[in-house]
Amino acid sequence: MKKPVVVIGGGIVGLSTCFEFQDAGHEVTLIDPEPISGATHHAGGMLAPIAEVQFRQPELVPLMKESARIYPDLIARVSRYTDLPTGYRTEGTLVVGADRADARHIADLVDYLEREDLPVDVLSTRQARALEPALSPRIAKAIGIPGDHQLQPRLYARAVLDAVRARGARIIQDTVVALEGASPCTQVTLSSGSLDTAGSIVVLAAGLGAAKIPGWYAGANPLQLRPVYGDMVWVRMPAGMDCLVSKVVRGFVENRPVYIIPRNDGTVTIGATSREDQPHSSTGGIHDLLRDAIRLVPGLEETEFVEATCGARPGTPDDLPYLGWAGSNLVVSTGYFRHGILLSALGARTAVDLVAGRELAQGLEACDPFRHAPATAHSTPSTA
Repeated sequence: MKKPVVVIGGGIVGLSTCFEFQDAGHEVTLIDPEPISGATHHAGGMLAPIAEVQFRQPELVPLMKESARIYPDLIARVSRYTDLPTGYRTEGTLVVGADRADARHIADLVDYLEREDLPVDVLSTRQARALEPALSPRIAKAIGIPGDHQLQPRLYARAVLDAVRARGARIIQDTVVALEGASPCTQVTLSSGSLDTAGSIVVLAAGLGAAKIPGWYAGANPLQLRPVYGDMVWVRMPAGMDCLVSKVVRGFVENRPVYIIPRNDGTVTIGATSREDQPHSSTGGIHDLLRDAIRLVPGLEETEFVEATCGARPGTPDDLPYLGWAGSNLVVSTGYFRHGILLSALGARTAVDLVAGRELAQGLEACDPFRHAPATAHSTPSTA
């Protein structure tokens, strides 16, 4: 008999983890007071290991590439258990620069991608506008990334939650107050009771909330999580008007990053600022996003404003996730920062691989949950 699994956290990482454990034959319990209400609700949803690559963060590259590779299979399996849409699209990404300085930025990006052996198509601005006629005629440089995909996070998360429910998961809508012990974690204490987990696997996938749950570590909390806020704007195309772009457009405008994501429902998502100062939408940030998006795709000025939100992403000191054993039956899976949607597929599969004792994907040794722990914290080797 495979051990039952308790997953703490109902964002895209936790939901995907529930689904993968169900696929592996485990009974699953999900604990979250309000699933899909955290960072997932505010995410862009780009499955873009190439466009999302960051300078001086080579450890992220193999993780993002592997997660993007396995994502289509995960989406196909989820779709067997739900009729809900996922918003999955495969048209690729265009990266454009607004002026000469932004063109230089993109040229540097191309050099870096080529050194990392990541495929990219260098385009003339005329070729880019042939692909996306709504682009401004003033853009200075463009590249194409055909392998990047996207999904609509709110839709996809609802679909995964529906699939998890359809497969018989127990869902407890309550707040986790503490975990009792790590070797093993014998009990999950809730705000209204407790759950015996002595014979179970526990996965802590609660995003920023993971750092607020004590009891499983000795001394200071090893999870050095910080909130990184980002503004997102949603607009809608006027009735009878086709979407302005068919691909994700990522751009640099006076060195400010912006992305424009077309959706199947006629909306367009515009994001995303990144700051660590205030946990609410910034008027200046929203202004910058709209101004820069319109600079690249002028027709966006004619769209209907729908919504602006601000989400908090769980960052770590080195921007790598915390993913691995934290005790004899406890797996930590959090700290995915800007890449939570993309890396959720790999995070979910890794949790199952850890429990099954299988070989892990390249690069996961850098994600040790105790790598930033003070000397007073310690982990216990897995025996699960």
